[in-house]
Amino acid sequence: MLYRSLKEIPVSILGFGAMRLPLIGGTQVPTDSFDPERSIDEEETARMIGYAIDHGVNYFDTAYNYHGGKSEPVLGKLLKPHRDRINIATKLPVSIVKERVDFDRILGEQLQRLQTDSLDVYLLHGLNAQTWENAKSLGVLAFLDEIKRDGRARRLGFSFHDTLAVFKEIVDAYDWAVCQIQYNYLDEKYQAGTEGLKYAASKGIDVVVMEPLRGGKLAKVPPEVDRLFDSSPERRPSAEWALRWVWNHPEVACVLSGMSNLGQVQENIGFAERGIANSLSARDLALIGDVRKAYRALLKVDCTGCAYCMPCPTGVNIPMNFSFYNDLVTFKDPTGVMVYNAFMPPEQRAFACADCGECEEKCPQHIAIREELKKVHDGLHREGVES
Repeated sequence: MLYRSLKEIPVSILGFGAMRLPLIGGTQVPTDSFDPERSIDEEETARMIGYAIDHGVNYFDTAYNYHGGKSEPVLGKLLKPHRDRINIATKLPVSIVKERVDFDRILGEQLQRLQTDSLDVYLLHGLNAQTWENAKSLGVLAFLDEIKRDGRARRLGFSFHDTLAVFKEIVDAYDWAVCQIQYNYLDEKYQAGTEGLKYAASKGIDVVVMEPLRGGKLAKVPPEVDRLFDSSPERRPSAEWALRWVWNHPEVACVLSGMSNLGQVQENIGFAERGIANSLSARDLALIGDVRKAYRALLKVDCTGCAYCMPCPTGVNIPMNFSFYNDLVTFKDPTGVMVYNAFMPPEQRAFACADCGECEEKCPQHIAIREELKKVHDGLHREGVES
C-alpha cells in the first residue's frame, strides 16, 4: 500500500468508504435511506474490512446517516480491535441540526456508535451555501474549536457539494485540516473541481476525494468508451484508469471507494499499488481526455457542472437536474429519479423553471436550458409526486 500525508499522519491512498456496505440479500442502498428489512451484511463487511486492514488500508470514512444510521455502529464494532492501527472519519449532519445543543448531542452519539473516545477526522457533512450559513448561525465554528481543544476530534474539515465560489468561501472561513470533494475525470470542473482541489492545497488543507468512480459508473463504462481504453497498449480495467487519474494529482491525500464486496476491495488494493502521483504519461492523459469527450457525446445534456447558470432566480438547481437526467439516460442509473421525486425541494426541480432565460445568457456551453429542463422533468417525474 502507498501512503500520503494527512496532517502529519500517513494515510493509505485508498480509503474505505462505508456508504455502500453489502446488504443481506446482496443489494446496496445507494443513498442515505435505509430499509430495516435489508440490514448490513456484517459477516461480509468483516471480511472486507479485515482484508483491507491486512493489506494496509488505514482510513475509514462513514457518516451519521449512512445506511439509515447503521453504518457507524457496524464500523465501530468491526474496527474496535484495530483502533490503534487505523483512522476513523465521520461527519456531522449539519442539515438536520436545529439548535446549538444538537452538535454535542450528535457527536456524543457518534462516539458511542464508533466505540471510540476521539475521532481522527470530523467533517461537516455535505456543505452548500444554505447549510453552511445555517451551521455558522448556530455556532458551529466555536463548537469545532471546542472539540479540538478537548480532544474529541483531532482534525476538522468539511465535505462539499456546491459551486466553486462557495467552496472558496468556506475554505477561507476557518483553519481547516481536511476537505472532502467529489472528483473524477468526468467531473473535473464539477463543484470544487480541479481549481478547488488546487486552491485547498495552496491553503494547506489536505484533500480527500469521494466518488472517484462516479458511484461505480466509471467502472462499467459504455462500449463506445471501453473501445478507447482497449486501444491503449497499457491494458488496464476502466476502474483502474479512473482511480489512477485521481491519484495522479499530488494534491490528493486519499481516495475513497464505497466498496460493496470483497472482490472490489481486492481489486482496488491492487490498483492502489500503482497509484503514484504524476505517474501517468502524456499519452495516458490524452487517452483519458478522449474518453471524457466520448462520454460527453453520450450525454443527453452536455452540462459540465460549471454552475455559471446559477443562482436561478426561482431556485432551480440546474446542474443537479441535468446530472440526474444524464445519469438515468447514459448510465441507466435510476437513483436520481428517487432523489428528484422524494427528496429534492420542489423549487429546485426542473418544473419550477419560470422560463426567464437568464441562465442561458450565462451558459458557456450554450445549452438551451429552458427546453432541456422540460425534458428533464418529463424524464424524472413520477406520478403521485406533487409538482
